[in-house]
Amino acid sequence: MTGERRPLTGATPIGDWLAHPEGGPLIRNLLAESGFDESVLAPVRLLPLRQLVTLSRGALTEEVVDDLVARANGGETPAEEDTGTGWQERIVPGRFADRTVIVTGAASGIGRATASRVAREGGRVVAVDLVAEGLDTLAAELDSSDVVPVPADVTKQADIERVVAAAGDRVDGLANVAGVVDDFTPVHEVSDAMWQRVFAVNVDGLFRLTRAVVPVMLSAGSGSIVNIASESALRGSAAGVAYTASKHAVVGITRSAAFMYGPGIRVNAVAPGGVATGMAAGEMSEFGRRRTADFLTLMPPIATAAQLAASITFLLSDDGVNVSGAVLPSDGGWSVQ
Repeated sequence: MTGERRPLTGATPIGDWLAHPEGGPLIRNLLAESGFDESVLAPVRLLPLRQLVTLSRGALTEEVVDDLVARANGGETPAEEDTGTGWQERIVPGRFADRTVIVTGAASGIGRATASRVAREGGRVVAVDLVAEGLDTLAAELDSSDVVPVPADVTKQADIERVVAAAGDRVDGLANVAGVVDDFTPVHEVSDAMWQRVFAVNVDGLFRLTRAVVPVMLSAGSGSIVNIASESALRGSAAGVAYTASKHAVVGITRSAAFMYGPGIRVNAVAPGGVATGMAAGEMSEFGRRRTADFLTLMPPIATAAQLAASITFLLSDDGVNVSGAVLPSDGGWSVQ
């Protein structure tokens, strides 16, 4: 043991940057210039610094990260290496071999990570999203895998039918990941437009695609469905009324379907806490922001999309053979607070 510090890079966790004698002052000065202190980084302290580029939606640029790295290393830019700390994704070769899995929301975030993992573990993925460009990028990155991009809007019945047609005669798994957030509005402020938009995607789209897929699974006598709920399905203090109600509805659909179609078809839900996807509420209700602020500070460090994909693919695969009707909190322990 030499006691030498690893050089700071874009792959170094934010917490390590803050603890470093050169890196810490650089990060704190950068935050101070924007009127923040290091407390705003508490939920992301386990993530690589470079991931803030995506999370900040361009407020922090790649060039700024590169400059921080050079300044922390005396003008040099060391190669980015796996730090060897924290969680590492471990692919299970062949886990989804000869399986067809539909994944919605597959162009970005949790859906993309789930589609990627299923494909890299040997599955045929029907990747569904509104954003055709994102699906094409996913398919190009996984060019040695079997990925079928289907640009589709899950709120439209005609698009649901196209998705099922693209899957063909066999659907072994369905991951209902597509979703939208609300703006933290409480019930006395929420508009009809916000309520209808959130329910159209988070509930109606999930319901319609599940309804279309279940007959195929019933014919085969087997299948696995994983719905994405949320921390908001477990408490009332993590979002506005529209999103909270929609995710409670997802849990209801999950439990009803698990009862109706078991044991041949397994139906489960995953309830993520904070996840590094860049999915944000935009302009928030001031009432909702004030009311939830203290509770949201209790949120554990946020997860990566790949970590959520690990939870989802466990339930989708035969590894979850004896699990149905479960709502799995994948939230770093937030739900037990």
